[in-house]
Formats: sequence, C-alpha cells, structure tokens
Amino acid sequence: MTTITWRRSGPRRVSGLLAFAALGVAAVSVGGATAASASTGVASARLLAGAGSVGSLLGDGWGSKAADAAGLAGDAVNHPQADPGSLFTVTRAVGARRLWQQADSSGSPVTGAGVTVALLDSGVSPVQGLSAPGKITYGPDFSDDAAASGGQDDFGHGTFMAGLIAANDAPINKGGTAVPVDSAAPAAQEGLAPGAGLLSVKLAGADGSTSVDSVIAGLSWVAAHRHDNGMNVRVVNLSFGATALQPYQVDPLAAAAEAAWRAGIVVVASAGNSGPSAGGVDDPALDPFVLAVGASDPQGKADGWNKPAVVDFSSRGTTVRHADLLAPGQSLVSLRDPGSTIDVANPQGLVAGDSSGRLFRGSGTSQAAAVTSGAVALLLQAHPELTPDQVKADLTATAAPVKDASVLDAGAGQIDLPAALSAADGMAGKDKLDLAGAAQSYPASTGLDGVDVGDLSGSWDGARWNGARWNGARWNGARWNGARWNGARWNAADWS
Repeated sequence: MTTITWRRSGPRRVSGLLAFAALGVAAVSVGGATAASASTGVASARLLAGAGSVGSLLGDGWGSKAADAAGLAGDAVNHPQADPGSLFTVTRAVGARRLWQQADSSGSPVTGAGVTVALLDSGVSPVQGLSAPGKITYGPDFSDDAAASGGQDDFGHGTFMAGLIAANDAPINKGGTAVPVDSAAPAAQEGLAPGAGLLSVKLAGADGSTSVDSVIAGLSWVAAHRHDNGMNVRVVNLSFGATALQPYQVDPLAAAAEAAWRAGIVVVASAGNSGPSAGGVDDPALDPFVLAVGASDPQGKADGWNKPAVVDFSSRGTTVRHADLLAPGQSLVSLRDPGSTIDVANPQGLVAGDSSGRLFRGSGTSQAAAVTSGAVALLLQAHPELTPDQVKADLTATAAPVKDASVLDAGAGQIDLPAALSAADGMAGKDKLDLAGAAQSYPASTGLDGVDVGDLSGSWDGARWNGARWNGARWNGARWNGARWNGARWNAADWS
C-alpha cells in the first residue's frame, strides 16, 4: 500500500493521496515515480505510476474463469440462472426478489423507490441500466479530474457498484407496457434496489486515487444536503477502506462516517480484503456505529449462496471489532464502464458469453457493501421510520449464520432480506422492538475536532451540483489531539 503524510502546516490541502481499488486493483499517484502494491489476501495487484501517469494494472480481482464456466453451462452463452454471480442469482439469493413482490404502505412495490443511495466512489457513468431520467443525481466532484470528467466515471469502480445497488433495465413487453421488475427476464440487469435513486459524489479520478480529506468532505456534504433537490438520502455506500493507526475515537475518517450516521443515514462500509491475517477491519468500518460488511462465497455454484462460506480475502476481525454481517462478494456480475481504466486494464473481467458487452465481473468486499446498500434501500422503503441503529439491529438479528465460521470471520452471518422485512414488520406493530434496545451506545468519535472541510458552497443546476473548485480540508494543529496523527504516516485506502 501507499502511505499518506499528513502535514499540519496551516490552510492547505493535505499532500497524500489515497489509492482506491477493488480486489486485485490498486491505484496510486504520488509526486515521484512510485510502485505501490495492494495486498488483498488472495493476490497482490500493482499499478505503476509516475507523477500523474497511469501504468499497468495486474491482478485477478476482476474476472473469474470458474464463474464464467458455470455461467456458460456447457455452451457459448451466459445463462444468468446458472451464473453464481449474476444479478439474477444474487438478488434471488439474498431475497431481494421476494421483497419486490411486496408492497409498502402506499401499495407501491418494494424496489427502493423514494430512497436515494449516496455512492462515494469514482463517479457513475450513465450506461444502460443507469441512464433513465432522474436515476443519477450528480453531487460535487472532489477528484483531481473535476474540470474534465463532469462527474462521470473514468476509473470504472463506481459504475460497477452503482449497478449492484440500483441497476434497472426497465424492461417492457411487446405491447410497450413496463414489466414489473420481479417478472423481468433473468437477463435483465436489475440491481438490489432497482427503484432507488443514486447520488454520485465523485472522489477518485481515472487513476483511482483520492485523498482522505476528499472522503471526509464528501461525507460532510452528503449529510448537509441529503434532502436537496428532491433527494431522500438514507444510505451511503463506502466501498473502500484504510488501515488506521489509531482508535476510531480519534480517527477523522471514522468520525465523518459516524456523523453521517447520526444524521439519519445508514453508512455501509466494506470490511476490507486482507483475509485471515488482517488483524481487524478497515477504516471507516472500524467505527462500531456503521454497518461493516464482509464477503461471502457460493463456492462456484449458483445455489451455493444457500450454504455460503466466508470468502478467503474478506478481512477477519477481532473481539473489539469485526464485520457485522456478510453479503455476496465473490465473482459478482455488474455493469461495465467501457473505456474506463479498469475496463481497459482487465479484459478478463468481461463476462464470457455476454453478447451485449455490457457486463463485467469482479470480487471484493466493495461488492458486498454495494449489495448491502441496495438491501438497506429496500428495507427503508418498506419501513421509512427505521433509524440507522434499528436497521443495523434488524439486519444482524436476522442474518443467516454461516456454517463453521466464527463471529470474528462472518459477523452475524449472510444478509437475509425476507427475514429482515418480517422483523421490521414486527418492529412497526404491536411487538415493536424497544428503541432503547436498538440504540447503540458506543463512545462517540471526536476525530473531526480541529478539522475544517473547506468551502463546500455551490448550487444545483438540475440534477447536477455546481460548486466552486474545492480547495481541500484545513487541519487546525492547535486542536489536533490524535497522538498517532502528529506528523505520522497513514496507510492509504483501497477500493475494497
């Protein structure tokens, strides 16, 4: 991994960059010619980068010959029903398709409608499945590509996660009538919450790198603007993580995530891809308030999600902090971002037998977090009264245990949406869960003391936020009390 040097020398942007990557893909852009390695517990990936240049990406986090072979089912065409990572298989495995057949209090199908999921990532490109009017709202762009990208995704990671969360092909029948998502053909690309809206807050550019102050600013902006422009941001997806050198109580990134949680937003964070030797989950998943997600594995079978294992690369935790639950994260299929860095560098990610050329395959706790974010959107459409603490309590209380896996490895188990909805129905009725029992009481993080995120002002132009170029966070050295942050170095983050 790369490292970040924090410089507390007055009103200036910190100098280091976070490297964001999915399993098997690292990215770094630092002042001199540098080689950075991201250890994943399965494979080590490397992006060679000079000052702003992009080199070659290697690694096996994108694509899977075994999953491709299962999806081909003996011929040359991908069969979503046989593919262990297809959106059809995954949405069925966690019970999302059963929720789509249910109705909320207004009689509308439970598809995530009325809920906005904020995606802090590398941007989102409006590819097919994400291109419907009103599907994507573009928030501020904190990347170094802000002037040129228009908020779209040149790296490819954010678009992939967006597809898992809320892709919707909006199929129609021969008569031109919309087909309900629960009746769509298996080949239709429907994410966990196909009716949900997406708020894209771009953190990383084409090289996949960003700075910690950008992440903090993005979280702060989302919390402040969650109801702007017709949005209803109830979920934020953080498909990245970092190795923290201090407790969450004094960690700025954890504090920013926790602040969003207290604002009524369910913060979903990937646990990390460092496997059994991780020694704990990544930051900001280390904050005990947020929903930390590890990855499960169907072991190569489409029906394997019924008896999954903890995937080898999923970071194992400690008695102090571990993943709260698991979600599918092995060899998942989502939307391809043609021409993006990940797409160009990883041709093995193309799904065998996909004649449309729309699909890409990847693995990581990033993917597991995105699946969970979509699941939370469904639950919050059905029960908008639930607090973040109640959502977390519900999902962990109803998760399906993973055989032969300890709580340090698997948390409460794999997400089970029908069970979670049933429990939420009870919460809202005569057997309503005692709110005090669902309220988390951990010590609050003070990690943002002394941090000024800078000028976040701007205005909306339709579905796009127009803000002046952001000048970065300011770090008040007089109030900076985190002992491990006094001129120390911090390991950079990976797209998990």
